[in-house]
Amino acid sequence: MAVPVVIMEVENDGVAIITISNPPVNALALQIFEGLKQKFTEAMRRNDVKAIVITGNGGKFSGGFDINVFEMIHKTGDLSILPDASVDLLVNVIEDAKKPTVAAIAGLALGGGLELALACHARIAVPRAQLGLPELSLGVIPGSGGTQRLPRLVGLPKAVEMMLSSRPIMSEEGKEVGLVDAIVPLQELLKVSRQWALDIAGRHKPWIRSLHSMDKLGPLSEAHDILKLARQQAKQTAKNMPQHLACLDVIEEGVIHGGYIGVLMEAKVFKELVASVTSKALVHTFFAQRATAKVPNVTDIGLKPRMAKKVAVIGGGLMGSGIATALILSNIYVVLKEINSDYLLKGIKTIETNIRDLVSRKRLAQDNAEKALSMLKGVLDYFEFMDVDLVIEAVIEDVSLKQKIFSEIEKACPPHCILASNTSTIDLNIVGEKTRSQDRIVGAHFFSPAHVMPLLEIVRTEKTSPQAILDLMAVGKTINKVPVVVGNCTGFAVNRTFFPYSQGAHILVNLGVDVFKIDRLITEFGLPLGPFQLQDLAGYGVAVATTKEFASYFPDRTFHSPLVELLMKNGRNGKNNGKGYYIYEKGSKPKPDPLVLPIVEESRRLTNIMPSGKPITVTDQEIVEMIFFPVVNEACRVLDEGIVVQASDLDVASVLGMSFPSYRGGIVFWADTIGADHVYQNLKKWSQIYGNFYKPSSFLEERALRGIPLSAPASTPSASRSRM
Repeated sequence: MAVPVVIMEVENDGVAIITISNPPVNALALQIFEGLKQKFTEAMRRNDVKAIVITGNGGKFSGGFDINVFEMIHKTGDLSILPDASVDLLVNVIEDAKKPTVAAIAGLALGGGLELALACHARIAVPRAQLGLPELSLGVIPGSGGTQRLPRLVGLPKAVEMMLSSRPIMSEEGKEVGLVDAIVPLQELLKVSRQWALDIAGRHKPWIRSLHSMDKLGPLSEAHDILKLARQQAKQTAKNMPQHLACLDVIEEGVIHGGYIGVLMEAKVFKELVASVTSKALVHTFFAQRATAKVPNVTDIGLKPRMAKKVAVIGGGLMGSGIATALILSNIYVVLKEINSDYLLKGIKTIETNIRDLVSRKRLAQDNAEKALSMLKGVLDYFEFMDVDLVIEAVIEDVSLKQKIFSEIEKACPPHCILASNTSTIDLNIVGEKTRSQDRIVGAHFFSPAHVMPLLEIVRTEKTSPQAILDLMAVGKTINKVPVVVGNCTGFAVNRTFFPYSQGAHILVNLGVDVFKIDRLITEFGLPLGPFQLQDLAGYGVAVATTKEFASYFPDRTFHSPLVELLMKNGRNGKNNGKGYYIYEKGSKPKPDPLVLPIVEESRRLTNIMPSGKPITVTDQEIVEMIFFPVVNEACRVLDEGIVVQASDLDVASVLGMSFPSYRGGIVFWADTIGADHVYQNLKKWSQIYGNFYKPSSFLEERALRGIPLSAPASTPSASRSRM
């Protein structure tokens, strides 16, 4: 592994070229900060140096501060690890120096990388370089002057937008808003930057210290209005996340009292946020997502992935059309098969609608949309399957139908073709029971809508070959999904873990808790929808089918609520027909339907589980815990059975597949922040009152009693760990 290093070369023209080298993105590791201070100090001292250009090695300026340092702090609690770069290096050594510095930006300048460039006296960039401050996505704020310098260069509205969204802009937009001084071809970057630095030194170009600039900030009253509006929006879109409001407070401090005072407050708040639970959770999620790329006995045995050039999708319904959309958007040729021309036409129209929607929202250019649609072909037979690399079956959850399809595609496809099922609950051994190609059978479980949701759950059986897993992982990455490899069981990792989620909600309703209050509390906790609105959205047929599937495998912990069937008998089918727990009218937000309440009362009468026939009294916190602690409990069983490689895989899957809030770190991480003992004691108490649904698993009990985090690796392999 390359050692992070900063090198300096002094050219004959008197310009010192200081280069950051820390592949792959020139992250600002602790050694880099030390090297920068040494080289800049030397350059300022040397009489043969008139000006400085700072750049990055390998076609990239810098991807920002080394996030491994955050992880070190979270493990040790030692904040002294953080370098004092903001004032010590960027203000004193670079910005306020008697020799000018120009940043030569190629590829990207993100986070601390952009903050380093902001402290320079000019910025020259290549076309389509990425510039941004994404720190809020890691639970912190820009910590090296970004909150102060960016508003002074691009104006307050644009700076607030860039920081709060964490989204980068391209150098072309950077030039328009004042962040970039010039855009030049890569081969001209150093030449132009050197001359620019010399021109500043010779007073032929302006010597701008951005921390001291005021003209882009505007009147104080206007700044107050901009920040007030931003606070209101942040409270709605980033609730439960302290870094957004903290960032606005720090910006305001600098606007009122000056950039230097703002930088001092920024450094203080940055340290406070680094140590916060939110930052720990978001950094954990960041590293957990990276860790999914390493799968024992798959990615570490010397195999190379084979790229899928042509993929067949069977079934043009909601899932099949979404999967096909994701594939053609990534230039993969797709054959979409249906059983008749009406279904096929409907599937193709759905794909076209998906593509048009992306164009209308300016997420896809029109020419790229046309190219994507040209990659799609509809068929009614298996003739086109003779040269496909991958088949993804995406029909309804019917065992006999899936078995029939797999018998047919085994004969129709070439011997190397991967045979994948998008089933969300059915055991893959049963799906492929009637085939001889067990080593090629794998689960490719997408989440709805498949072209939008980022998770791809790859399900392996004991017979699935490592090559098939590796190839499907490569497809997942190509179509911009995060592949998480899991073991085979009913519901696999994600749906199995979360099947108690709606179950717990139904138990509470039948115990007398208000349906709409449950949804409100769950969204306040951080999920985009509560369990009942989610059922409305997914359709009641899905709820009935999945409950039936889980009930057959886990009868001891499945609650039979008649509520969904009662809703269907009353002519309700959720969003599909505009009537569910909520009323759905075009152009307006869903509204709770009070006419549902008599149906709920009928369900309570039939289940008859309210103690003494009266609604239970529970706090808001207890409602949230009674829904999520059973999910944690099932996660423990999934961990115990070795369904996932590591606990962090379940965290990633819960965030990307079930929209569990990333700022809580995922389901297992969140449970560990609360404490296994707290979860265990409450489940034990509820199981004694309300029954086996809440009974703690042996894994949870052991971890709680021994004080071991749920995420800690198992000391001895589980008997069923062979599923992975």
